[in-house]
Amino acid sequence: MRLVLASQSPARLALLRSAGFDPSVVVSGVDEDAVAASLTDPAPEELVTALASAKGNAVFAEVAGALTDAVIVACDSMLDIGGEMVGKPGTPEVARRRWAAMAGNSGDLLTGHAIIRVESGHRTKEATGTQRTTVHFGRPSEEELEAYIASGEPLQVAGAFTLDGLGGWFVDGIEGDPSSVIGLSLPLVRRLLAEVGVSVVDLWTPPTS
Repeated sequence: MRLVLASQSPARLALLRSAGFDPSVVVSGVDEDAVAASLTDPAPEELVTALASAKGNAVFAEVAGALTDAVIVACDSMLDIGGEMVGKPGTPEVARRRWAAMAGNSGDLLTGHAIIRVESGHRTKEATGTQRTTVHFGRPSEEELEAYIASGEPLQVAGAFTLDGLGGWFVDGIEGDPSSVIGLSLPLVRRLLAEVGVSVVDLWTPPTS
């Protein structure tokens, strides 16, 4: 059985590898802004789940003919800070504005998940879910923040921070699932896999001798 990760996130790939998987990576190319714009006043959980589902559906459409026995895992993360849902800042200017709101405050990192079970090239089952984890941010000095932004790391990650990289220096603590903050909730994925009839242990990579 193949595990297909519908994400270009290096953090998600590294997390799955460290958890015993050896996934194939297929990037969806979904226009996230267009998906979000198609929703009418979505709740935060609805938004991230819709984005994850769109990515999973796009990857299934691309690779279904080549798959006989597989599971597609798609995710999307956003930060709920002060009632606003924010994704990747993209530019240093936006990252600075985000950190002006985040520093010394708390926000909820939401990660939507979509699982698609593929058998004989056909979609047979699917499951979705969202994990919410509270993140307590520190107060980086101006010099520290400028160095962090200059590193480029916060520009292409949800909420302009990481837990498992340089951004970890500026996170005072979390309440909830740390793997979800990295980009993929291992406990939730295990439960969703069970919903589509797959045991997580069946996807573990056998140890090499």
